[in-house]
Amino acid sequence: MRKRAALGIALAALLALGALGALYAAGRGLLGRSLGAGVPAAQPRPPGFAAAGGARDAAAGVSLGAPRDRLVLFGDLHVHTGFSADAFAMSMPLTGGSGSHTVADACDFARFCSGLDFWSINDHAESSTPRRWRETVEAVRHCDAVGRGSGPGQDADLVSFLGWEWSQMGTTAENHYGHRNVVLRDLDDAGIPARPVAADSPADYFQAPSSLMLGLLPLIAGDPVYLDYATYQQQTASPPRCADGVPVRELPADCREYAATPGELFAKLDDWGQASLVIPHGTSWGMYTPQGSSFARQLALRDHDPVRQRLVEIYSGHGNSEEYRAWREVEIGADGARRCPEPRSDYLPACWRAGEIIAERCRAAGIGAAGCDARAARARQHYAEAPSGLGHLSVPGHRAAEWRDAGQCRDCFLPAFHYRPASSVQAMLALSRDGTGGEPLRFRFGFVGSSDTHTARAGAGYKDRQRNRMSDARMARVGTPRAGAEATPLPESRAADPTGAAPDQWIERERAGSFYFTGGLVAVHAAARDRRSIWDALGARHTYATSGPRILLWFDLVNPPESAAPLPMGSAVALAEAPVFEVRAVGSLEQQPGCPDFARAALSAERLERLCGGECYHPSDLRRPIARIEIVRIRPQRGASDPLEPLIEDPWRVLPCAPGAAGCRVRFSDPEFAGAARDSVYYVRAIEAPGLAVNAGTLRCEGEGCARTTPCDPWAPNSDDCLAPVEERAWSSPIFVDWQAAGARDPAGDA
Repeated sequence: MRKRAALGIALAALLALGALGALYAAGRGLLGRSLGAGVPAAQPRPPGFAAAGGARDAAAGVSLGAPRDRLVLFGDLHVHTGFSADAFAMSMPLTGGSGSHTVADACDFARFCSGLDFWSINDHAESSTPRRWRETVEAVRHCDAVGRGSGPGQDADLVSFLGWEWSQMGTTAENHYGHRNVVLRDLDDAGIPARPVAADSPADYFQAPSSLMLGLLPLIAGDPVYLDYATYQQQTASPPRCADGVPVRELPADCREYAATPGELFAKLDDWGQASLVIPHGTSWGMYTPQGSSFARQLALRDHDPVRQRLVEIYSGHGNSEEYRAWREVEIGADGARRCPEPRSDYLPACWRAGEIIAERCRAAGIGAAGCDARAARARQHYAEAPSGLGHLSVPGHRAAEWRDAGQCRDCFLPAFHYRPASSVQAMLALSRDGTGGEPLRFRFGFVGSSDTHTARAGAGYKDRQRNRMSDARMARVGTPRAGAEATPLPESRAADPTGAAPDQWIERERAGSFYFTGGLVAVHAAARDRRSIWDALGARHTYATSGPRILLWFDLVNPPESAAPLPMGSAVALAEAPVFEVRAVGSLEQQPGCPDFARAALSAERLERLCGGECYHPSDLRRPIARIEIVRIRPQRGASDPLEPLIEDPWRVLPCAPGAAGCRVRFSDPEFAGAARDSVYYVRAIEAPGLAVNAGTLRCEGEGCARTTPCDPWAPNSDDCLAPVEERAWSSPIFVDWQAAGARDPAGDA
């Protein structure tokens, strides 16, 4: 009897040890499969396909008198695959994912689904590994080689750029710099760093799950695919940190390189010595931008490289960052103390709404007015003092509907969630500081649009449908319960602390799900359809952004000094007389259903459905009308104390376009320029006639002061695309016109 009992105990112990061993192996990533970059399809688009589209667009421009020597080419310089940790998490079943997408998927999507002319890979450097970087390089090279033409300088089917995202996120406005995409010019070994440079962020509470949790996750979720998730997380954490202060070419190949500030990033890129562009993005996106943030603190040569940092992402699938507003999400005193501002007719501060929510709960609990007022004041302060993106944690058991439209820009075009106007593109262009040699230091950015896709769908905004595929709306599913699993609402606030909440609740995802769009594009005016010409156009700021449609846009200064040829968008010039401008715009082509024959021939039916959802860029011959041209004028500060609001005139002028016309051509000047004797920045928006777009209604407010909202259900099927009317648009890069006294000969700087 005792022997049997001992044998039973031994067997139980062995089984327990075996279970612990399996749990350990799963948690250490030993049982899952590794994600690879994949191999792009070897088949290019048909010969002449890209050239035919270019000729069609050129003919539309020539009919308006546009220059004949430049092609308009469309691309996406912000594309994530499963090699980005957040993208990999989105591919899991708990968020409705259907598996991770690869670099090869991004290539094939850009070529066959969205029909782009160029694109770049921009996975987060923070989740890169030596193997992932090597595979990324090879996949991008393979993509670029398909249909490149007979040799260097020949027209390319699809130009592919290599790059990464430097994803810095601070806990406060003082240590926050934001995200930047790094794009490399070349694909040969001499033009590529040994590794991408990651951001060294203070916001270190976003940690990977523990090995124990990774081991338990397949059991909790009931899906063996989470063994792959454990493998991914362990591989992501495996590279050791590169030593600080060592020249980049002397570092070992297997470490992860970090830069804590933009200045450190620029220094490392200088050390590598390869041609690159650095593009800030998501600057006003409050999901990761701390309250009180402003780009003004980055207008210093230590954190701004005017040679590399020449472009800014004005719009993406995560919203618009263009527009400046005078309101603030929080007020910060000279001593650093924070105070919650009072609401305005055009803005409800989230900190203020936090106080209202607590006060409403307090009164419902039968607590007296004085006590509820005190609790509301504490709630406002708790929210105002919360670290980056965590203010909602100060209201225990909060519901999305309780917040109404707090923190949102009510009158912006498809704004980023929890809008930060002091970090908007207009605010950047209005800033000025004393520079060296008597020249002011300013941000002179050209504009780009992008998708910021996390499913490898480069240029996904060609058709506004399939919200859960073509936008990042599925991000809202992380931490958003299907029904009734929220914490208990309490009538008192608390200091926001990420350690007191589950990691999937650190971001206010449910409301944010209504601020994911299908994404924008960057357009370039290039001399030819090849890598060097596209790169030169990007570096010269001969770019514009669109909210997704392929609107054609030309914006020129027609009276430059000592030149017979007009100067295109992105140019900088000094004038003593009034500048005269001309704008030409042609609407995008209406889309036909389905996909072109060549896309169906190149990809299997299963792959076409998985990548494109059965819908591709498939233009008809019918163009949408341009409704009007809006002109924005910005007069940069003369001193750091100048308030920004009077300097930003939006719109400064509105010029109507003839209804039903094939395009729009307008001319305007600034008769106040010479008399004002101050530098000015001008850019234009070409506005299309209204159409329907995914999530264009954002929170879908009803009642006075947005008393009720109907956020787009993150678990709704693609059949509910949350469509609403919107005026799609294109933003030209600015023309920078410095005032120059008559007789002076120094031209405007191009920085």
